[in-house]
Amino acid sequence: MGWTRKDLLSMRELDASEITLLVDTAASLQEIASRDIKKVPALRGKTVVNLFYEASTRTRTSFEIAGKWLSADVINFSASGSSTSKGESFIDTAKNIAAMSPDVVVVRHSSAGAADLLARELPCSIVNAGDGAHEHPTQALLDLLTIREKKGHFEGLHVAIVGDIAHSRVARSDIHGMRKLGMTVTVAGPPTLIPPYVQELGAKVSYRLEDAIGDVDVIMMLRLQQERMRSGLIPSTREYAHYWGLTLDKLARHARPDVLIMHPGPVNRGIELSPEVADGPYSVILDQVSRGVAVRMGVLLLLAGRRSGEAA
Repeated sequence: MGWTRKDLLSMRELDASEITLLVDTAASLQEIASRDIKKVPALRGKTVVNLFYEASTRTRTSFEIAGKWLSADVINFSASGSSTSKGESFIDTAKNIAAMSPDVVVVRHSSAGAADLLARELPCSIVNAGDGAHEHPTQALLDLLTIREKKGHFEGLHVAIVGDIAHSRVARSDIHGMRKLGMTVTVAGPPTLIPPYVQELGAKVSYRLEDAIGDVDVIMMLRLQQERMRSGLIPSTREYAHYWGLTLDKLARHARPDVLIMHPGPVNRGIELSPEVADGPYSVILDQVSRGVAVRMGVLLLLAGRRSGEAA
């Protein structure tokens, strides 16, 4: 099956075969990172615009590298240095960019639904690089690629997603993707940070870290997103770290010896993860980052190559 969608907006809308195609395509592109000259001509003549209204290091950089390795022309557009700061609306900015005929616009925005809005308004392909607390599909894809590379398969794996579920677009995308691929998902965190809809997505819920990590293949620790929180959701970061921070001692006492520790980044060291865990033998956090470029190459290749038949 080839790729047929104009856009990549969410994991919710994809079926298992589409997710597998994206992961397989990314896996096949990983070897480019090991070449002396990291260039393939697949998207020569194509233009990719990175339209970022929110701060980002890993996501924006990996989309930029991905486009350049595929020989696309990549333009980085930051809201702070644009007409947006003069009051131009989001949709006007996007339409002005579209008038320059890009092939793909990668958008990150603090409002849920921003990518969907662009997809309806613009003729080019849109990639959602994170919209508010809604979804972040390419992060879920790189998480899935990392898991498959380490565990060899998806079906039957059990994943615990721990922490600030309520504000996490990564958790939403991961739950959708993992459930569709036959994985069991348990979310865990303080009751104030677990939204009611997670059970509707097919996830189990736990309110104790020790219970959640007991017999799982993967532990995904989430960043405490204090910039999105209203006050009162947690008593203090110190108390949160005491109950919900993952330490070597908790891992040794409760987790399996072959468990993978993941984190979408950036890590609040000493809060979600102790440094010994973040840098330790269980951690695949840097593997996630390196696979991010391959995943974004795969996404750009499938979207930009869709019309011209260049996508494999």
